[in-house]
Amino acid sequence: MAKRPVKGGLPTRAQVLEFIQGSDAPAGKREIAKAFGLKGEEKIALKRLLRDMGDEGLIDAGPGRAFHKLGGVPKVTVLRVVDVDDSGKAWAVPERWEAEGEPPRLRVMERKGPRAAALGVGDRVLARNEEGPRGWVAHPMKKLLRGSELVLGVVHEEGAGHWLRPVEKKERRELPISDLGEARVGDLVLAEKVGRPPRLTARVDRILGDPFAPRSFSLIAIHKHGIPHEFPEAVLKEAERVARQKLGEREDLTHLPIVAIDPADARDHDDAVWATEDDDPENKGGWKALVAIADVSFYVRPGSALDKEARRRGNSVYFPDRVVPMLPEELSADICSLKAGEDRAALACHLQVTKDGQLRSWRFSRGRVRIRANIPYEDAQAAIDADEARVEVASSPCSMPEIEDEVMDALRPLWACWRAMYRARAKRGPLELDLPERRVVLDEKGRILSVAPRERLDAHKLIEDYMIAANVAAAKALEAKKAPVMYRVHEPPSREKLVALKDYLKTFEIEFALGQVVRPATFNRIIEMLGDADFRPQVMEQVLRTQTQAYYAPMNQGHFGLALGSYAHFTSPIRRYADLVVHRALVRAYRLGEGGLTDEEAASMEVTGELISNLERRAMEAERDTIDRYVAAYLSEKVGELVRCRITGVQSFGFFATVEDLGGDGLVPAATLGDEYYRHDEASQSLTGEESGTRYTLGQRLTLRLAEANPVSGALRFELPEAPRGAGRMPRAREERGGRRLQGKRGRPSNIRHQGRRR
Repeated sequence: MAKRPVKGGLPTRAQVLEFIQGSDAPAGKREIAKAFGLKGEEKIALKRLLRDMGDEGLIDAGPGRAFHKLGGVPKVTVLRVVDVDDSGKAWAVPERWEAEGEPPRLRVMERKGPRAAALGVGDRVLARNEEGPRGWVAHPMKKLLRGSELVLGVVHEEGAGHWLRPVEKKERRELPISDLGEARVGDLVLAEKVGRPPRLTARVDRILGDPFAPRSFSLIAIHKHGIPHEFPEAVLKEAERVARQKLGEREDLTHLPIVAIDPADARDHDDAVWATEDDDPENKGGWKALVAIADVSFYVRPGSALDKEARRRGNSVYFPDRVVPMLPEELSADICSLKAGEDRAALACHLQVTKDGQLRSWRFSRGRVRIRANIPYEDAQAAIDADEARVEVASSPCSMPEIEDEVMDALRPLWACWRAMYRARAKRGPLELDLPERRVVLDEKGRILSVAPRERLDAHKLIEDYMIAANVAAAKALEAKKAPVMYRVHEPPSREKLVALKDYLKTFEIEFALGQVVRPATFNRIIEMLGDADFRPQVMEQVLRTQTQAYYAPMNQGHFGLALGSYAHFTSPIRRYADLVVHRALVRAYRLGEGGLTDEEAASMEVTGELISNLERRAMEAERDTIDRYVAAYLSEKVGELVRCRITGVQSFGFFATVEDLGGDGLVPAATLGDEYYRHDEASQSLTGEESGTRYTLGQRLTLRLAEANPVSGALRFELPEAPRGAGRMPRAREERGGRRLQGKRGRPSNIRHQGRRR
C-alpha cells in the first residue's frame, strides 16, 4: 500500500518517485494529481514536471500513460518472450525499453486452464508484473500478435542450408536461417529469432558487414550491449554553439607551467598538474600543487540536450580501435580538452601538501589555463630517469626525450611532491594488487600488431595519486558545505566472500582469521607473505574476486580499496557523468558561476547514481568483450600450437586457462583430461586424479595446445598436449549417484566427481 502523500502544492521529484513506486495500481497523471490534491494551474505544472522527469531519465510511461521509475518494469506492460527452456519455462523482457542498460528478464508464470497455450520465443503477452525476492515475475493477462528477438551472429553455410552462429560465448546453439535476405556467407548480421524449440529459426533483419574487418570487433560489442554510438543532430548543433562561448571572468592561471601527462594515444585530455615548493612558513618543507580539470559544467548545462545525451550514455567507452565518447568530439576532443598552447576553461583544485605528503588544505576555482605540454607517460618517465641519472653521475651520457627546459623544470617539483604523497599512501595502506592490463596495438589500417601487458611506470602512479588527492579534496569540500555529493563507494568484502577466501587460502596452508577487522592492508600482508611463489598471481586474483564492486551513490560508505573515508570522482568530466555531477555540486556550493547543480538534480542523486553505476558496468563488459575478441583474433593464427598458460578457474566440467602475458580465457573440457576420474573440490578450486594424483588448481602454470580461437565470439578452447586432436567439445551435465558426472565424448560418463559446498 502506498504511503498517503501530504496534500498541498506541487510535489518534488523525489515525492513523485516515492508515490509511483509505492502505488499498488498503475499511477498516471490523474492519480498523481488526485493524491497530492492538485487543481487548475497546478495540474498544468504537474504535466510539465512529469515531462521533465521523463526527459531526465527518472521515469517512463507505460501502457495507458501510467508512469514507473526508469529502470523498473511497469505494473502492466507488453513483454516479449526471449527464451524457453527444455521444461517449457518462459522468460521475457519488456518490448519497449528506453532505460539505460540491459532490460530485466521476467519469469513468465504459466497460465492455467485448457485454453492456456504454451509460449514460444518471439511471443508477445500483456502481463501484470511484480518484483519478488528472486527477481521480476510476470503474470500473463492476454497473448498478443507474434513478435521477434534480434540476435547478433555470423552467417555460415552447412550442407544445403544457411546457419546463424551467435557471437555470444554462452550461446552455443546455432540457428537455421529461414530468410537470408541479401546477406552472404561470412556476414555479421542482426537476425530475428522466431518460433520455439525445437523449430527455432532466424530471419536476417540487418547486415552489419564483415566481422573480421578492422573496427568490427568493437562494432559487435556496441550492438550487443546496446551502446549509443551516434549523436542526435540537435546534440551536435548544441555542441557547436556552446563551443563558441567566451570563457568569461576566471582566475588567470596561464602563467603556471601546467603539464598534462597522458597515454601516447590519448583522445582527450581531462586533467593537468603543477607543483612547486610552498613558501608558506606554516607549511615548511611542503608543496603547493594544482590539479586542473576540464570545466565541462561550463559548457554542458543541466537539462540541455547535451546533458540528457551525456546522462543517457553515462561514460565514454574505450575500445582499441575507437572511442564512443560521452560528449561530441567538438567538446571532448577539442574545446574541453586541455591541449598545449590553447587557453582552456578549467575547474582548478588548489592543494597544500605537507612534507609528509598529507593534504593540508584545498580550494576550488574556475580558472583559465594554458597547458605547456602534453607529454606521454613514457616520455615523462624517461625524462625524469635521465635527469636523475645525470645528477647522480654527471659524466655519464643519458638519452633523454627532447623536452623544453621550462617543462623539465615543471616535472622536477611534480615528482618531488609526489614522492611525499606516495609515502603517505603507503602509510595509509590501500589495496595493492599488481594485475597488469592488456594493451592491443593496431596498425594504421586497424590490423593487430601486438597484444601485451600494459607497462606501469612511476609516471602512471604520479598522475593517479594527484587525481586521488583532488578527488578526496572535492568530496571533503562538498561535505564542508553540507552539499550533495556523488560518492564513489567501495564497500568492504562480505562475510560470505571472506569465508570463501579463508577456505581457499587454507589449501596453501595460509591462515586467515575471520574475527579480525579486515582492512586493505590485511590483504596486502597476505600477498607479501607469498614472495615470488608461483601461485602469487592466483592468490591476487582470488583477493580481487573477494572485493565488492564499486558504485556511485549520494550516501557515503567510504572507499575500502583506497582506504579512504570520503571519496568522489572529480577528475574526468569529459568521460564520466559522475564527475560532471560533482563539478556542478562544487560550482553551486562555492558560488563559482553558472552551470551549478539544480534542486531537481540534488533530489534525484540516488537515481542518478544507480543509473550511471549500471552504465559503467555495461561499458566495462563491452570493453572486456572486445579485448577478448582481439586476443582470439591474434591467437587464431596459432591454433594447434603449444602455448604457456595459467589456470584461471576450475569447475566440475573442466578448467579455464589464460595464455600468459596475453590473456583471453579458454576452456579445457573434461573430456580431454584422460580416462581416470577427477575429484572436483570447490574450496581449493582444484581437480585431482583419483588414481594418479594429478592435480589441476587455480593459478597453476602449464603448457596447453590451442585447439580453437574464435575471433567473433572471443572464445578460446585448449587441450592437454597429449589429448587427441579435436577431442572434448562442451559436454552436457547429468547427475549420477556418487557425485556429479558429465557426459564426455559420445555420451560416455566423463571423468569428474564433484565434492564440496553446494551453492
